[in-house]
Amino acid sequence: MSDVATALTWLRSPEAIRERCHFLLALAGQDRLAHFTLHLDRLDSAADYVASVIRESYPGLDIPYHARWRHFSAGGIDRWHALRSDLKHLNADEIARIRFDLCVPSVLLDAGAGPDWSFEEPGTHLSIGRSEGLAVASFHAFAAGAFSSDPEHPLRTDAEALRNITHQDIEACFQTSAGNPLVGIEGRAALMRALGAALNARSDLFGTDGRVGRLYDVLKLKALNGALPARDILAAVIDGFGPIWPSRMTLGGENLGDVWHHSAIVTDDATSGLVPFHKLSQWLSYSLVEIFEDAGLRVSGLDDLTGLPEYRNGGLFLDLGVLELRDAALAEVPLPVDHEAIVEWRALTLALLDLIAEPVRERLGKSAEDMPLARVLEGGTWAAGRKIAREKREGGGPPLQVLSDGTVF
Repeated sequence: MSDVATALTWLRSPEAIRERCHFLLALAGQDRLAHFTLHLDRLDSAADYVASVIRESYPGLDIPYHARWRHFSAGGIDRWHALRSDLKHLNADEIARIRFDLCVPSVLLDAGAGPDWSFEEPGTHLSIGRSEGLAVASFHAFAAGAFSSDPEHPLRTDAEALRNITHQDIEACFQTSAGNPLVGIEGRAALMRALGAALNARSDLFGTDGRVGRLYDVLKLKALNGALPARDILAAVIDGFGPIWPSRMTLGGENLGDVWHHSAIVTDDATSGLVPFHKLSQWLSYSLVEIFEDAGLRVSGLDDLTGLPEYRNGGLFLDLGVLELRDAALAEVPLPVDHEAIVEWRALTLALLDLIAEPVRERLGKSAEDMPLARVLEGGTWAAGRKIAREKREGGGPPLQVLSDGTVF
């Protein structure tokens, strides 16, 4: 491979994500970052807080994975189970394909709703905001056939339907209006159209009909002795869906996706200055894991994937004082996602999730095998980040404001 090809492959790996984020954490430990100071002496109290949230939410410590399926059950209603009950005539593989078809667009549309938006669910009349609201809205859109071009098979997501999605379709799906604003409408619509183009471009992954669910079959073939490595799921997600992201940074003409620049990263190769996160790709990978497990495959090496550098996990460490802004004024203004302070915040968050996982397990008497990072997140740091935000700020918003285009957070 060429140097650029080698760099691209590495930047898309969990090892690259961890290495760059932990490098910035090490600099923070030496008080050498421009925007944050690090107080590791407060990590134990943060672990206490997370463990208490887990015990409150899951007294039996039967914690599921951090996955989109939790959001589909917002308000205590298991919407997928209700939909699944109508599909008893289908075999396990087709059920898994349908779950891919549902999960992928829903995750990709989950990138920060903003504080003023909510979805009023037909039938239940529940008003649901944030990630759960986005999930429920996209669930209803999927169930109504919004992502299928075949009226005879509405429960699918295919290229032809996605290529024609407009911002008006997104507005209708999410009930947006002047009084119910959703951030990143154009970005979400463009992302769906780009997804349609990606499905068309890769018949080896998505079949000649450009269906998302075909990826299930491709990955199933990679399983050995009934086990599918988690890193293979992430690799397929980045390979198949990588071209959909807005073109921000490129390398060798390739779109890097959720990769950002930080001046402290200095190397002698093509990856100099680059910090990869691939947050939505990893969130999607976690969400696909239980589809395989429910279909009878074991997913191995789950902790090869990393924590998710988004505002709930990041807010946890800021609100509990593990991280502190050098310039408090940065919290008063919305910052673009490529601002170096946001890149630092995300990198430190991801690395700190690795550090907090073990003390949380110790407090709960769990091993890493029993409680992989995907469960620490769910139980967990994400829930604790939301709880502390509600305790500290009216409306429960994050401690830093990020200008989202609907494709990152």
